[in-house]
Amino acid sequence: MKSLVEVIAKQLVDLPEEVSVSQREEENAVILELKVAPSDMGKIIGKQGKIAKAIRTIVKSATASSSKKVVVEISE
Repeated sequence: MKSLVEVIAKQLVDLPEEVSVSQREEENAVILELKVAPSDMGKIIGKQGKIAKAIRTIVKSATASSSKKVVVEISE
């Protein structure tokens, strides 16, 4: 999942070299933290959060068969 989020994010931003995704596991969830340059935050979030929601929907459908919940967090 980490690579999927990274590929999607790199296609959306102006500074793809600033994109990084870290993964940490908790008891019943996997948390993917997406970090982008401050100037690219608007492109990742989108108007009214539509891009961020779409990224989360893609990840959710890709991990539907997994027993753990996957959460995508976006930060600068």
